[in-house]
Amino acid sequence: MSRDTSMNFEMSPQPQGAARHRAIVRPLKGRALVAAMCLAQLGSLLPHVTVPGIMAEHLMPLWGLSAAQAGLMASAYALGYTVSVPVLTGLTDRFDARLILLAGSIVSSLATLAFGLFADGLLPACLWWGIAGVGFGGAYMPGLKALTDRLPPGDTSRSVTLYTASFSVGVGLSFLVSQIVADNWGWRVAFLVTGLGPLAMAAVCLMLAPFRPTRVPGHPLDFRPVFRNRTALGYILGYGAHCFELYGMRTWIVSFWTFVAARSGGTWISPIAVSVIVTLLSLPASISGNEAALRFGRHRAIVVIMLASAAVATAIGVFATASPLFLLPLVFIYGVTVPADSGALTSGMSLSAVPAQRGATMALHSTVGFGLSAAGAWIMGIAL
Repeated sequence: MSRDTSMNFEMSPQPQGAARHRAIVRPLKGRALVAAMCLAQLGSLLPHVTVPGIMAEHLMPLWGLSAAQAGLMASAYALGYTVSVPVLTGLTDRFDARLILLAGSIVSSLATLAFGLFADGLLPACLWWGIAGVGFGGAYMPGLKALTDRLPPGDTSRSVTLYTASFSVGVGLSFLVSQIVADNWGWRVAFLVTGLGPLAMAAVCLMLAPFRPTRVPGHPLDFRPVFRNRTALGYILGYGAHCFELYGMRTWIVSFWTFVAARSGGTWISPIAVSVIVTLLSLPASISGNEAALRFGRHRAIVVIMLASAAVATAIGVFATASPLFLLPLVFIYGVTVPADSGALTSGMSLSAVPAQRGATMALHSTVGFGLSAAGAWIMGIAL
């Protein structure tokens, strides 16, 4: 952990009611703050890949969906996120991010529960899954803003990387829980169980000290200053390319290994295990990628990682019908190369953002990233 997470905080003037907030719960600081936000994000992400995790075995045959329709259904989450995140994250430059984080977590939970209770076909599924994505739009980047607002001045690169790296652990947990619950108790129960996860982040919001952002002139949704920040914009566009690849892979990894197992008459490792292992590899990969960026230069590390990921992806495509023993190492290597640039890209964006425009910069970062995430899942389905 970097030294910046253990220092005392320099907070902006607190609004009325802050004393009553302190009387209810002791605000989180330092390492405890970073740890709580990372752990709560595991709950926030519990619904994240419930649809991709169970659609091949449950939803596609039940509703007679084609691969393109299933890809569209999975993309509804990223589309909802893309629509909401410019507004919700942009507002964190004007309002305390923890309030937006609290509302987004609750919406994410309720929409996931509603999917399990009411979805009965493609259109209702897209509706509820899109609303769940809207809720997550108020959770992920506003959560990062809530964290960085409460960190002391200085280098926050490692804290940001830990937060973004915990994303992958949460996705792996989502793959694991959703598939196990769906296989044993039905797909509706899978949504009811994972829908409770975001309430963990809502609980952590109650333990964050109030924060009042510095008022800045201009409209909160004016992204022109961000577009003029060429350094931040470079990281944002790189993040978009990263997300296109990452979300496409995560949406279809279960289906892909199901295909591999079917062609070979079964494998010793199940699609559930492959999806979880590939996702969990993202945690050390993202942290290691950021450390490489700090040691060898951020631009150099990102370029090398992206080229390596492209090469591995091409090899998997060329040898998609090969033996599982040949493909499995390639898939695991891909599980490292795809997320390895995530922490370096996001921390680079955060560090290069103008402090008064950090919320708007994060908003554009997520809008580009998850907009291309939606395209990645859908285009892969069309290709199939």
